[in-house]
Amino acid sequence: MQLNHRVAVITGGASGIARATCLELGREEVKAIGVVDVSDDVFAACEEGNRTLGRDVLVPFKGDVSSTAFRQSVYAQMVQRFGPVHICVPAAGIVRDALAVKLDETGKAVLYDEHLFRKVIEINLLAPIYWAMEMIGTVAKDRAKRNLGRWEPEEKVQGTIIFIGSISSVGNRGQVSYAATKAGLEGAQATLAKEAIYHGVRCAIIHPGFTDTPMVRAMDPKLVREKILPLTQLRRLLRPEEVADAILFMIRNSAASGALWVDAGWHPPA
Repeated sequence: MQLNHRVAVITGGASGIARATCLELGREEVKAIGVVDVSDDVFAACEEGNRTLGRDVLVPFKGDVSSTAFRQSVYAQMVQRFGPVHICVPAAGIVRDALAVKLDETGKAVLYDEHLFRKVIEINLLAPIYWAMEMIGTVAKDRAKRNLGRWEPEEKVQGTIIFIGSISSVGNRGQVSYAATKAGLEGAQATLAKEAIYHGVRCAIIHPGFTDTPMVRAMDPKLVREKILPLTQLRRLLRPEEVADAILFMIRNSAASGALWVDAGWHPPA
C-alpha cells in the first residue's frame, strides 16, 4: 500500500506506541493524520511532532474516544479537509488491573468491579471497533460517489486498519478485563477483514509485549524488574518506535494479514 497522499486517524496519539506511529507515518509523506487523545497533551504532541517532521501533518483532536458524537465529528472534519480516511490505528486503551476474585479480611469473596470492567470494554473494545468501522465508511462512501462497487485488485489496496492487541490476549494474571478486551479485538479483526475487503480495506492486529510507555511506567518497578523482564528474551522493555515500525510494516505490506506478535520473546509461566 502506497502511503503518500493518504489520510490517517490514530487514537491515543499523545503518547506511547500511538505517538511513535504518528511520527513514523508522518515520515512516509501521508497527507494528514488526525491525532486523537483524551489528554490536553495531544496539542503539544502534535506541535512538537510537526516541528520534528518539518510540516503540518498532525492534526490534534481532544475528546473521549467512546463518544459517538466526538468520533463522528473527527471523521467529518478530516474528510471535509483532506478526503476519505485510508488508515486507522485505534490505539487508545486503558488498564484497570485487579484479581478477578479475592477474599477480604472477613472471608467474603470480592469480585472484580463491574463498573471498571464495563469502562475497560468501552475504551479498549467498543471504541476501537467503531473507529475502525467509521473509517471503512469513509472509503465506502467515496467509492459510491465514484460509482465503484466491489473492489478489484487492479485498483490496489484502498485502506488499512491495524488494531492494537496485546500479549495479554492469551491471558495474564490480574488482567481479566484488559485481556478479555484484547482477545475480543481478534474476533473483530477477523470479521472486519472478511467484510471490509469488499471496499478494498484490509484489517489486521498487532500484539505488542511490554513497552516503555506511560501505561507500563505506571506499574510497580519491582514487578517489572522481577516478574516481567526475566521472562522476556530481550530482557528489556520494547521501545515504542519498535512497535510503530512493526505497525508500519503491516500497513505497507498488503500480503501481511491476521496477527503479528511483537512480544520480545515474553513467555510467562502458568
